[in-house]
Amino acid sequence: MPRAGLCSCWGGRVLPLLLAYVCYLLLGATVFQLLEKQAEAQSRDQFQFEKLRFLENYTCLDQRALEQFVQVIMEAWVKGVNPKGNSTNPSNWDFGSSFFFAGTVVTTIGYGNLAPSTEAGQVFCVFYALVGIPLNVVFLNHLGAGLHGHLATLERWEEQPRRSQLLQILGLALFLTLGTLVILIFPPMVFSHVEGWSFGEGFYFAFITLSTIGFGDYVVGTDPSKHYISVYRSLAALWILLGLAWLALILPLGPLLLHRCSQLWLLSRGLSLKDRGAPEMDGLPRPQKIPISA
Repeated sequence: MPRAGLCSCWGGRVLPLLLAYVCYLLLGATVFQLLEKQAEAQSRDQFQFEKLRFLENYTCLDQRALEQFVQVIMEAWVKGVNPKGNSTNPSNWDFGSSFFFAGTVVTTIGYGNLAPSTEAGQVFCVFYALVGIPLNVVFLNHLGAGLHGHLATLERWEEQPRRSQLLQILGLALFLTLGTLVILIFPPMVFSHVEGWSFGEGFYFAFITLSTIGFGDYVVGTDPSKHYISVYRSLAALWILLGLAWLALILPLGPLLLHRCSQLWLLSRGLSLKDRGAPEMDGLPRPQKIPISA
């Protein structure tokens, strides 16, 4: 019997979800291939053309010497050294940059543009992440729980007067709007101005960062031609922590806001029918309360 129950659960729930998951991955792979493959081929051809033109202009070099030099550049890039500029470029391991790197480790963002190259640094990074990642999760959960405590009155929302309900809906919508501006709109504008990106690129960086995807194609404070203030990357790390905490808070508030708005609409519709002399909809089930989870 337990085996039959397991097969029923697999066929009724797990299998459709697995199929939907695989189909979603296949859809993403197809779209990304259509959008990016041609651009990659153009970039590859352009790079090969530039190498050939470089060899034509500097006949003292041969193909092998050029490939060795390109290999040196790639190794430097992997180790976090920007090939552009000279030896006066700011260090990737000053305190501000190190603080930023520590934040990307405990938040599991991991841009991939910078990593410890010494064996001692790699070993320390492993144990630092083992402790820091759970600590980060606990911190975000407690911060979200603390903020939810200030919104606990929403659990008794149906027991409050209509005007109070409407004010709470407006206050919650205002909170979400201001949070979006402070976390997802204003910082990309700052990053765009400082880094020379477009707003779309800044917004893309903000979302990829706060979603902890962290591709590493856009990272703040890495352009050697720009002079950043010393606390720039530290402030970016603090923005990441606040942004993650804000996202942990609003994820359950979005469905809650939609539920409250639907309740208000149903109540206002029932009130209007009652005012017109229509029978009250006492037979309809009342919407269930959605408790706020930490």
